[in-house]
Amino acid sequence: TRGRVLIGGMNVSGMDEEELAAFRQRYIGFIFQSYNLLPSMTAVENVAMPLMFRGMDKGKREEIAEVLLRRVGLSHRLRHYPGQMSGGQQQRAGIARAFVTRPQVVFADEPTGNLDSRTTEEIMKMIMGFARKYDETIILVTHDPGMARFADRIVTLKDGNVIGDERKDGYCGSI
Repeated sequence: TRGRVLIGGMNVSGMDEEELAAFRQRYIGFIFQSYNLLPSMTAVENVAMPLMFRGMDKGKREEIAEVLLRRVGLSHRLRHYPGQMSGGQQQRAGIARAFVTRPQVVFADEPTGNLDSRTTEEIMKMIMGFARKYDETIILVTHDPGMARFADRIVTLKDGNVIGDERKDGYCGSI
C-alpha cells in the first residue's frame, strides 16, 4: 500500500498505465501456471506474439519463435494449437513465449503446478537454463518447497509478511 518498486533503477510504481504497458513489453516476461496460450493460435503464433508489439514483421518474428520452440523441444509441434498439445508441451510453449523478447525479469507463477514430477524437473531446468544463458532474473512464486533448490535467493512470505530471506552461496543480486 506504500513505498516504491524499482526495477533496473526505474520507479515502476510511479508509472501510468501506458508507461507500465511499455515497460512490461520491454523488460518483463511471464510464465503462467495455466499456460495462457491463445487457443486460436498455433505454438509459433503464440510465441511470436510479443514480438508483434515491437513492430517486427511476421516472417522475422515467426523465425525467432521457431528457434525458441525448437530449443524447448517442440520442433514437432510448431503448427499445433494448444488443444493439440499436452500440458508439458503447452508449458514449454509458454516458456518460449516468456523468453522470446529477452526480458530482464521473468515472473513465473506456479509454472509447474499442473505438471507431473518428471516434467516439473525438466521445465525448471529449462527455465533456469534460459535465465543463466541470457543473464535474466527469475522471480518464482510457488507453494512447493522443493522448488527452492533452483533458487539463489528464497524470500518466504506468510500472511503477507516476509518471514524468511535466505541467500545461497554465490548470490550477488538484489531486489
